[in-house]
Amino acid sequence: MKSISILGSTGSIGVQTLDVCRWFPEKLQVNALAAGSDWRLLAAQAKEFRPQMVALADEGAYPELKAELSGIPLEIAVGEVGLIAAAVWPQAHLTLAAISGIAGLRPAFAALSAGKQLALANKEVLVAAGDLATAAARQNNAFIVPVDSEHSAIYQCLLGDEPPAGLILTASGGPFCRKSAKELKTVTAAEALCHPTWNMGPKVTIDSASLANKGLEVIEAHWLFGLDYDDIDVLIHPQSVVHSLVRFGDGSIKAQLGPADMRLPIQYALLSPARPPNPVPPLDLAAMASLEFSRPDTSRFPALALAYAAGRAGASAPAAYNAANEVLGAAFLAGRIPFTAIGAGLAAALEAHELRTLNNITDVLAADEETRAFTEQYIARK
Repeated sequence: MKSISILGSTGSIGVQTLDVCRWFPEKLQVNALAAGSDWRLLAAQAKEFRPQMVALADEGAYPELKAELSGIPLEIAVGEVGLIAAAVWPQAHLTLAAISGIAGLRPAFAALSAGKQLALANKEVLVAAGDLATAAARQNNAFIVPVDSEHSAIYQCLLGDEPPAGLILTASGGPFCRKSAKELKTVTAAEALCHPTWNMGPKVTIDSASLANKGLEVIEAHWLFGLDYDDIDVLIHPQSVVHSLVRFGDGSIKAQLGPADMRLPIQYALLSPARPPNPVPPLDLAAMASLEFSRPDTSRFPALALAYAAGRAGASAPAAYNAANEVLGAAFLAGRIPFTAIGAGLAAALEAHELRTLNNITDVLAADEETRAFTEQYIARK
């Protein structure tokens, strides 16, 4: 039995993680749950899984959560302190980090500092603070297991093999893959949220449409697997069957294939190296007409090329990229800017950013806050 703490239990990844826990009640025990503001869903999850503690970032909803869970023997914590308490819960063998955005940074670092095995779904931890996060893992004998389908695929391909010569991340291309530059000027947030192959939360879905998500994954892969950016490629693969590939020195390539279902990489992160059967229908290759691969068009989707530029610049540039992308994605989702302003805004934010060394989380959050302020001003000016 493996005991787990789930940070972001009411979000897309958290909900799907609890699906996996339902599949394997004899293997997985939920000891702590943490959420942002959805106290009703958190309470329902707590009633079903009976964790030892729950945490809610929204301190104002504490009375409602406490009343809803009255009579159930568990600890309730609130605010960032509560999220951190869930991240380091002593009885949990593994902490799954799935809090969306920069809000997940301190809880994830707390888990690493406590020497936890960290199943990482929150890209921002390695994008904004990759050097600090990997150092914290080394210093505390913690271990980071990737949850993203692309990084999970690479992780699986590398087990038992020698170091790779290169990595190939696949991208579905999102709902706008085949739209022209002119058509992209008028696409809507509602259209962007209709992802053709994956079921994800709104932020990641918008990021997928702009290819910013793939840019974040490139930076994350650099820190997870220790390869230079020149050795990390991206290919558009609309079928979302090949989740990523690894290239070796002898010219051979390993690929991991599977259904487009996030519960599979979640299951692997929680239970690897075991692969017990689950209810997901197996992949039927014979039923597929074709598997397509092509180079991404960074003229139409500049967010990907800008991520490479931020990653190569290093220091605080990836944190600035991440912050600007969060603000711009949310603004597009709210109808404040057109889709094409995401790439333009990212370019402006990186050009304006003053590069500096990040020595601690306070430095990361300062770079994040500064870039958010600039990006909001940029949106207002435009």
